[in-house]
Amino acid sequence: MNAASPTTQQLASRTFPSADGATPMMAQFLALRASVPSEALLFYRMGDFYELFFDDALQAAAALDITLTRRGEHQGEPIAMCGVPVHNAQIYLSRLIRAGFKVAIGEQVEDPAEAKKRGAKSVVERAITRIVTPGTLSEDDLLDARKSNRLAALARGAAGDLALAFADISDGSLAVIALEAEAMEAELAALQPAELLVLDDDVRRVAAFLSGTALTARPKAKFDPASADRRLKARYGTLSLDGFGDFSRVELGALGCLLDYLELSQAGGAPKLAPPKRLEAGGWLAIDPAARASLEIERTLQGQRKGSLLDAIDCTVTAPGARLLAEQLSRPSARLEEIEARLDAVAFLHEQSGLREGLRDSLKSAGDPARALSRLCLERGGPRDLAALARALKEGERINAAFAKAGSARPPEALDAALATLSLSTRPELAALVEDISRALVEEPPLFVRDGGFVAEGWDAALDEVRTLKDQSRRVVAGLQKTYAELSGVSGLKVKHNNVLGYFIEVSARHGDAMMGTEPFIHRQTMANAVRFSTTELGELESKIASAASRAIALELEIFAGLRARVEALAETIRACGEALAALDVWASAAHWAVSAGACRPRFTKGRELHIEGGRHPVVERALEQSGEARFTPNDCHLDGDGKDAHRLLLVTGPNMAGKSTFLRQTAIIVIMAQAGLFAPARTVTLGLVDRLFSRVGAADDLARGRSTFMAEMIETAAILNQATPRSLVILDEIGRGTSTWDGLSIAWATVEHLHAVNQCRALFATHYHELTRLADELDGTGNVSLKAREWKGELVFLHEVGQGPADRSYGVEVARRAGLPDAAVRRAQSILAKLESDGSPAAALADLPLFSAQPAPAAPKPSKALDRLKQIDPDSLTPREALEALYSLKSLSDES
Repeated sequence: MNAASPTTQQLASRTFPSADGATPMMAQFLALRASVPSEALLFYRMGDFYELFFDDALQAAAALDITLTRRGEHQGEPIAMCGVPVHNAQIYLSRLIRAGFKVAIGEQVEDPAEAKKRGAKSVVERAITRIVTPGTLSEDDLLDARKSNRLAALARGAAGDLALAFADISDGSLAVIALEAEAMEAELAALQPAELLVLDDDVRRVAAFLSGTALTARPKAKFDPASADRRLKARYGTLSLDGFGDFSRVELGALGCLLDYLELSQAGGAPKLAPPKRLEAGGWLAIDPAARASLEIERTLQGQRKGSLLDAIDCTVTAPGARLLAEQLSRPSARLEEIEARLDAVAFLHEQSGLREGLRDSLKSAGDPARALSRLCLERGGPRDLAALARALKEGERINAAFAKAGSARPPEALDAALATLSLSTRPELAALVEDISRALVEEPPLFVRDGGFVAEGWDAALDEVRTLKDQSRRVVAGLQKTYAELSGVSGLKVKHNNVLGYFIEVSARHGDAMMGTEPFIHRQTMANAVRFSTTELGELESKIASAASRAIALELEIFAGLRARVEALAETIRACGEALAALDVWASAAHWAVSAGACRPRFTKGRELHIEGGRHPVVERALEQSGEARFTPNDCHLDGDGKDAHRLLLVTGPNMAGKSTFLRQTAIIVIMAQAGLFAPARTVTLGLVDRLFSRVGAADDLARGRSTFMAEMIETAAILNQATPRSLVILDEIGRGTSTWDGLSIAWATVEHLHAVNQCRALFATHYHELTRLADELDGTGNVSLKAREWKGELVFLHEVGQGPADRSYGVEVARRAGLPDAAVRRAQSILAKLESDGSPAAALADLPLFSAQPAPAAPKPSKALDRLKQIDPDSLTPREALEALYSLKSLSDES
């Protein structure tokens, strides 16, 4: 929630008045209010508005900045009230969800006309049709099309074992994984769920490290494994769950809690999810939260997608493809077979440029079949969703035909499997559905079913007959108008229609008197300039046309329901087709980016090496290209965990601003991209699989958790030293800088030794403690590299090149001068530095320095007449004689000054 919003716990503790003494309508509202969780606001439908009352109105008015009113009283107190129009409700829902609220929808489920039959004061029946929460969104206008929207449930067993179940109801996916306690933060950081269900007792603990996710507390009973087992079997109509996986009790508890919450939020009508997938722990590269933040994989440190790694390399042309690419970057694989299968597909499309670009063009028309399917299964979809499914599945068939026609080499296994999934020729039932949807719908169907007019002419004979009756009725009206004009002798007589009178005859006031009491005209209304009449024929015609319109809508609803039911019956097949289209998009976009960026296919080995030649940082390189500045300088990096071909740990030194952090980050990013199954921004990449990636780059405090910059750094360093394995990759930048020089150096020294001797992992360690470079002589697996810089005519030039050996100095004072420190402060720093460097004991050197000896800034130079005159001269316009005269003039002015 934002800073101005109350917390979920505060909302959950709210109370509302009893129904004693309430009007029938308010009694109904309070009954509905009592049936939904206290933390949810209640949208109570009243005609064309959703109204909110009592504390719900106070919260909504403040969050939405809408007018708060008081209307009537309940138990002696005025009733707070505000409302939003139904036709704009999605806009307000979106704002409330982003602010961290949940919203229950109290919808009218009865026709007001039916309610009136029970009595004039009868209240229209209403019911909770849905509870909208951050993790249960399905509407396009509430979702980010290129980002997943997951609901997750974290279960904790009696022995402390953990499991995480997660679903995205917008695309129907469902999975569960068992977790080690130390992997929990990394997994949640990778998933980035929109909403997380946790045990009541765990809310505070999880809230301490998880940000950007709505937390919902659930009682322990909701995680009961036995109840979950029964719920899952009932949901999927099976007697055993063995076909889905061997779920542990804690995994069942997580799944059960998630499904229970979905049923609650959908008012009993839970979404049609795919069968649960049981994921094996260790199947992907684990990236700790600090590394994920500092490497800016999916979003920058400011929380923006723009400027992230994903933003730099995303060339996908569909929303599902964008979501899958983000998923693969967020959780790179640690299974060599899976990585190679992805790389084979990318490599094939990398070589087949014509086929690749044709595929990308076709995919642009594929839309988002996964979310269209989900909306239809939730009974929230419309005719456009049906049309979108048919269009996507047809594109899949066209893509198949294009690959067959190309006659190129047989596609690699993963690509071939995706094409086979999309083939309609092997799925006659699906092919028939696609054909029927295409024939049944008009070319541009309306958004909502209730609007009607979406069934094409010729699809249903009964509907065509009813529509013909409506068309004929228009001709009948025209005929009656002519007949009545002749009968009355009034040529200006018109037959019109409105919602109050229905069909009526209108004549001018001077003709109205003559028609009064004349058969078949029945007087209905007199106005200033006109008189209106009706006839028995017009009344009968009104009834026929209204009946025909109602019948047409009813028939269209029936046709839509039939098509929707067929879609739901084939949901798993359609979902697989959507996944295949998304995978094709990722592979094609990865190949497209690789061609434009000059990226290479990484080569994997069974060892622990990491050899990068000509590596580049894709985000920095893109920024330099866009700004038109100097080209990015590629660099090599060679590490070997076994210490055979290269050092296991490299100490990286060099001036500030020379590119040490960029070098560290690009190494980690190349590993992430390679294990995601993407080509890497380098000339060549050879690596052994990495199981965990740790990074501590950049300084940041954590004031919300009471941690200084140095404390946050030490906590993250401790996690690295405790969890890194021999197959891990560790990136550390300037450890120990946040405390005294000697304390910092000691910590950095001990950290390097621990990484080398205990963790024995591949590591890059950037530092300004030049004393550390001596470790390269003492530790066999440690080496020195540095970012080069040169001094040229008093200026420091950064070469951004990584070379062997340590840096000779840090050039910190020069960087400070470039940053704009006053000249006096720079000169003082230079004198202090010279004194410190000339003395073996810094403490003694500082003791001899005079205090308060900073020199004032020199006076500004006097204006130069010669320089002013020089600026006025245009050398291109001078004749030789004028040039000579100007030179003598400048010499004279120079002598004067």
